[in-house]
Amino acid sequence: MAEVLVGCCGFPVSRRRYMQEFRVVEVQKTFYKPPSKETLERWRREAPSGFEFTVKAWQAVTHPPTSPTWRKAGIKPKGNPENYGYLKPTPENLEAWRVTLEAARILEARVVVLQTPASFKCTEENAENAIRFFRMIERDNLLVAWEPRGCWHTSRELLRRVLEEGEVIHVTDILRRRPVIVKKVAYTRLHGLGGREVNYRYRYTEEDLRRLLSEVRWLEEQGAERIYVMFNNIYMYSDAKRFMELLAARG
Repeated sequence: MAEVLVGCCGFPVSRRRYMQEFRVVEVQKTFYKPPSKETLERWRREAPSGFEFTVKAWQAVTHPPTSPTWRKAGIKPKGNPENYGYLKPTPENLEAWRVTLEAARILEARVVVLQTPASFKCTEENAENAIRFFRMIERDNLLVAWEPRGCWHTSRELLRRVLEEGEVIHVTDILRRRPVIVKKVAYTRLHGLGGREVNYRYRYTEEDLRRLLSEVRWLEEQGAERIYVMFNNIYMYSDAKRFMELLAARG
């Protein structure tokens, strides 16, 4: 039977309260502006035995400096702005990855998630850059998971090539679409249903959660042995708790 870890993307309540109720969290602050070493070390010390951090990679690797998320974080590029983001195999991106990797090491994370924006189009050039980047990066026994947004799901063979040659986990919102490849470790990020690709104001219904349970079972049937189910909506705290209750009730 697969191990299923349910959690939230970020802390929706105090860290202390959250860590008493969940076993995993996906750290979001590492995406905007990586916290200091001292802050990360304090989080690790605060966490109880067996609590797991996953890390969202710094946006400098995935998003160009023109992205509004750079302005929100109050950061500016060093060197050539054109060399940042979109998984380009550049010295700037590799250095940004090193910063992400150091944060993951301090938190003793097992998984790092890279989420590319819809503006990172599904093209041969971008696919080649992504493959080269994934092949070049140091991993230090970390699992690398990639959530492509936008048009990538319409070119499944090109997407499959990046996943296979880059040796990365395919992250999807499994209530919207299933991953192209299922590995021993699976990772889904749930952004709400209806409307556009994300709908953070969505509250999951009981029917949605039962369907999610079916999708988790499907992942297990495909060979997944460890499944991360990470909620990323306004109601993620209550939705994640409700799904854990459903998991417990269904064994």
